[in-house]
Amino acid sequence: MKIENNKFAKAEMLIRKPVSKVFQAFTDPEITSKFWFTKGSGKLEEDKSTEWTWEMYGFSLTVTTKVLKENQKIVIEWGNSDEITLVEWVFTPLNENETFVSITNSGLKGDTDKIIDQVRNSTEGFTLVLAGAKAYLEHNIQLNLVLDRFPKGIA
Repeated sequence: MKIENNKFAKAEMLIRKPVSKVFQAFTDPEITSKFWFTKGSGKLEEDKSTEWTWEMYGFSLTVTTKVLKENQKIVIEWGNSDEITLVEWVFTPLNENETFVSITNSGLKGDTDKIIDQVRNSTEGFTLVLAGAKAYLEHNIQLNLVLDRFPKGIA
């Protein structure tokens, strides 16, 4: 699956773990919940839908896995029915203990201001997810970056 439009957000990070461990961290909710959402209804499987929940925000989202190439790529569709976008993870092993992860969110729609807002929010969000994944996978530390992004009482 190729990124089709030029309206996209991107975040990238080196994670010093083998590609198989990094890939698993984004497909297995038991691991992903340590740095991103709080619950997942199951592991990602190609052509299947999964529900992800952020309990601290009272929010759930259904994602549909379009592509799942082990240790290489994940592509999901997510969003409200009128604003579905694609999220693509590309996992590039640099050696046996280092993986470069690139996340692209594409298919953003709307006027210029709305697209700029979506690009900013997506880039910021996926940067926090990657930083949290890096801390958890490399150092077994849960930074709570997503949890602490929107604390109660702050507008």
